[in-house]
Formats: sequence, C-alpha cells, structure tokens
Amino acid sequence: MIPRSRAGWQAELGRAVTSPAELLKILDLDAALLSPAVRAAQTFPLCVPRGFVQRMESGNPNDPLLRQVLPLGAELVPQPATFSADPVGDLDAAARPGLLHKYHGRALLIATGACAIHCRYCFRRHFPYGDHTQGRLSWETGLAHVRADPSIHEVILSGGDPLLLDDGRLKGLVDAIGALPHVRRLRIHTRLPVVLPERVTPALAELLGQVRFNHPVIVLHVNHANEIDARVRHGCAILKAAGVTLLNQSVLLRGVNDNADTLVSLSESLFDAGVLPYYLHLLDRVAGAAHFEVPEDKALQIHECLRTRLPGYLLPRLVRDAPGAAAKYPPAPC
Repeated sequence: MIPRSRAGWQAELGRAVTSPAELLKILDLDAALLSPAVRAAQTFPLCVPRGFVQRMESGNPNDPLLRQVLPLGAELVPQPATFSADPVGDLDAAARPGLLHKYHGRALLIATGACAIHCRYCFRRHFPYGDHTQGRLSWETGLAHVRADPSIHEVILSGGDPLLLDDGRLKGLVDAIGALPHVRRLRIHTRLPVVLPERVTPALAELLGQVRFNHPVIVLHVNHANEIDARVRHGCAILKAAGVTLLNQSVLLRGVNDNADTLVSLSESLFDAGVLPYYLHLLDRVAGAAHFEVPEDKALQIHECLRTRLPGYLLPRLVRDAPGAAAKYPPAPC
C-alpha cells in the first residue's frame, strides 16, 4: 500500500494546499486564525502538500507540523533589529548569479527557487530568486566559477528544493557537475523525501546511483519525529539502497521541538529510517520569524541534556550561521 506515486509526484505537488481557509477547514481549526493567516500569506504564501497535512492532529492549533507552515499574525509585527531579509549573508556570498561561494572548498548552486512546502522560518523567504535562478543559464555561469577554482571539492545543490527539478533536468545538472574533475563530492539539500515522499521513485534512485561520485549525500530537513511516516521511511530505504548517504539537519524552533524529549525522539526516529542527525541549527534571524527563536542559553541546556541521553552518533551538532563567518560555529557556553 505504500507506493502512491503512480499518480506522479508532480500531480501530488499540484494538489498542495495553498489557501489558509482550506487548511483550517481540513484540520477543523478556529476560524479566528483565518484573518491573520491570510494577511501573513500575502507576504509569504502558504504551500503544504496534502500528505504532510495528513500527519497533523486535527483540532490542534499547536500541532508541531502545523506550526511550521501556518501563517501567523506574529510574522507581521515589527521585528527586532537583529532580524533581516538576508540573515546569513547569502547575497554577499554570491560569486555568480545562483552560485554562493561562502566556505572554503564548497560552493552552493541554487538549482531552483521553488519549494514543495513553505516553512515559515525559512531563512531564504526574502531571497531574490528571480535574480539567481535562470535555469540552465545560471547553472552554466555558476559551474564556470567552479570549473575555474580547483580548490572547490564539493558542490551543494540547494534552492528552493533541487528535487523539484524533473529527472531529465536533474540528470543534466548532475552530469555537468560530474564532468568537473576536481569536484569530489555532490551534496543535495532537500525537504521533498519528507514532505512529498512520492518524489522518491526508482528512476530517481537509479539516477543518483549512477553518478560519478561515490556516496552522493542527501541532507534532509526534519524538525519533528511526527514528520517521519511509513512513506518517508520507504523513500529513505530506496535512497540508501542506491548508495546515497542520508543526513539530517533540524532547526530549533519554539513551540515545535524546543525540548529534549522531542529531539531525542527525533534522533531515534531518524536513525530508524536510516538517517544520521547532522546539525541542529539555532534559528537564522530572518525577518518574520522572530516568534520561533529559542534563547541561546535554553538551546545550550537542551543540547547538554541530549548529550547525556543519546549516543554520540545520534547527537546533532548545535550550530549557528552568520554573515561572513568561515564556517558554521557552536554557540559559546554561558
């Protein structure tokens, strides 16, 4: 009963919920949430696949999956000065349109500006994708930069979500990266195997299994164990069988996963699905997301608790990103 992909992942994506009124109706939520949701969605639209909605608890406005996607009036209140439209310095790191060269040895190619789900805390919710995603043209200019710099050993596909490219376009891009002899690793950052598991097809697995790179890396983005259902586990198994290394990064979010019990459950559920925890990010301070921030001292306390309850290989590294930093770095102990 698991494969539902005969209808096509594109068709499933086309059925995504984009209306706040419909989302509230499906989940039997208070109509008082509608007006602020509509206003907030005008600045950053709602988009969530129906399969992800089905994992939410009906009637619960505090469901941890719902909180990640429901537009709130809190997004529209004046934000602290530390919150900005470009919280991690993406624009300053743009070596070419669509190509970010922020860290030594790695370059990030923005494969598309589209996402299957609009997470309200997204650090690129204000990113000018129109200036950086011009299809093959932006890929070619970005890869020209990589070709000219032999110190770049890893190319990261990001977005948006790179797995929203169809198999033909994705293969063309991956093959172009594979033709660069000094690039040793390919990494793909994606939410699709979690929010739209229909995207993980035998054809995708075959594509990734035939790349030049040994063990291509997929970094998933899961914040709560409730996101992982039978379909997600099935998709992860397909990717693992194709030789893909699966890692996960989470964001520490107030009201979603800001306690040790929730994060222990997440790490254990990830491992059961064949995924290793990688990073636990402090919130990137993007304008509109201040209500998600967890104080740094609380984050450190939670992480220390995780250290005592999880084996080392299931303990994600607690990190913060910042403009101009040479790498992601851990917060300083209080």
